[in-house]
Amino acid sequence: MLEKVLIANRGEIALRILRACKELRIKTVAVHSKIDAALKHVKLADEAICIGPNPSAQSYLNIPAIISAMEITNASAVHPGYGFLAESADFAERVENSGFVFIGPTANVTRMMGDKVSAIQAMKKAGVPTVPGSDGTIDDDFEKTSAIAEKIGYPVIIKAAAGGGGKGMRVAQNTAQLKTALSLTSKEAKQAFGNDTLYIEKFLNNPRHIEVQILSDGQGGVVHLGDRDCSLQRRHQKILEEAPAPGIPEELRSQLHKKCVNACVQIGYRGAGTFEFLYQDNEFFFIEMNTRIQVEHPVSEMITGIDLVKQQLLIASGHLLKLQQKDIVFRGHAFECRINAEHPETFAPQPGVIEAYHAPGGNGVRVDSHIYNGYSVPPYYDSLIGKVITYGSDRTSALARMTTALDEMLIDGIETNIPLHADLVRDPNFASGGVSIHYLEEKFLGN
Repeated sequence: MLEKVLIANRGEIALRILRACKELRIKTVAVHSKIDAALKHVKLADEAICIGPNPSAQSYLNIPAIISAMEITNASAVHPGYGFLAESADFAERVENSGFVFIGPTANVTRMMGDKVSAIQAMKKAGVPTVPGSDGTIDDDFEKTSAIAEKIGYPVIIKAAAGGGGKGMRVAQNTAQLKTALSLTSKEAKQAFGNDTLYIEKFLNNPRHIEVQILSDGQGGVVHLGDRDCSLQRRHQKILEEAPAPGIPEELRSQLHKKCVNACVQIGYRGAGTFEFLYQDNEFFFIEMNTRIQVEHPVSEMITGIDLVKQQLLIASGHLLKLQQKDIVFRGHAFECRINAEHPETFAPQPGVIEAYHAPGGNGVRVDSHIYNGYSVPPYYDSLIGKVITYGSDRTSALARMTTALDEMLIDGIETNIPLHADLVRDPNFASGGVSIHYLEEKFLGN
C-alpha cells in the first residue's frame, strides 16, 4: 500500500481523496495556495504545505512547487483529482521521472488520449464508434478544409485538438461560416491550450451526452461501472448527471460497455477513466476520454457500491483489480446536482462569505462539499462548491429525493445555482428522461 499521498488539488475533490486515504490508512499531505489555508482537507491532513500565491498558475499549476512538496514530505505518490494538472501528461511524466507514483494512467497514455485526434485514431483502431470527421488535423489550406467539410456534410464543428472544458469549438452551418469559425477557434485554442491545431467533425443536431466509467489495473484487469447521462449542460459544462442513462436499449448499452473495456486493454490503460460519447438515433459516437476521476463519479458509486477513489489508490499501489465484471451489480438510480457559487440565470461567479449553511439529509442523500458557515468562496478558482447526490430504488424515487434535498439545502451570503436545479428537477421533460445537450439552452431561450 502507498504510505503517503500528496493531494494536488483543492475543494470538495481534495476532501474526497483525503477521506479515501484515511479509510486505507494512508497518510496525507495537503498542498494549498495562500488563501486556501483554512480549507477542510488542509486542516484534516497529516501534513500541509503552502505552495504559492492565490492564482492557480502560481500554486495548483506550479509543477516544481508540487514536486518539491513531495520531496520535502517524503510522499509516495500524488493524486491530482480533476482539473488543474489531472490530465497533464507533462506533470505525470515529471512525477514518474522524480521517482514518485502518479495516481492515474502513464504519461504516454495520458498524452495520447489528451490529444483529441490521436484519441479518436486509437478508438477507431479499438473498434469504438467515432463521429464522422477529418480523420486527423487540418492545415491552413482553406480550400482543402472546405472540401473536407463538404464531404462530411454541414453543419460541422471545428474543435481544438488539445481542447477540453468546453473551450475551443465552434459550429459552422455553411462555407461562409467555416472560414470565420476556423480563425476564431484557432486563436482561442492557442490562447487556452498553447496549441492551435484543429480538426473537424460532423455536428450532431440533437444528441445526448453519455459516458462509460471504467476501472483498469493496467495489467489486463478491466471492468466497467455502467454509464451516466450528462446531457444537462450550459456552455458545454455539465451541471446535472444521472446513472444509469435512461431510455437506452440494453443490447446497445451492453455492446458499448464491452467496446470500452476492450479499448482499455488495447491502449494499456491504468486507473479510473471515462469514455464520453454523443448518442443520437440509437448510435454512439466517441468524443473523448477523460483520464482521471470525474466530478460526477458519485452517481456510479451509488448504483454499484464501489468506491472509485479507493480503487484508484489500490491500483496505484500495484494491486491487481480484484473486481470482476460478474461481481458488479447495478442497483437503483442516482442523480448529482453540481452546486456552484454563481448566479442561477447569468452563471456569473459569485465569490463571497457563506453566512449560513445547512446541508440536506435523509435516506439516500449524500453531500460532497468542503464549505462551512463562515467559509469565504475565493474568486480565483472554479465556482463548484459542492455536489448533492441522491439514490433511489428507481429513477422516480431518486428524483423525488433530489427535489426534497434541494428544497432543504440552505446557502446564505452568496448566490448559488440551487434555484436552477430546483427548477430542473421539476421540469416534466427532464422527469421523463432523455433530454438532449441543447435542452438547457433551449429552456432558457423559451423563458
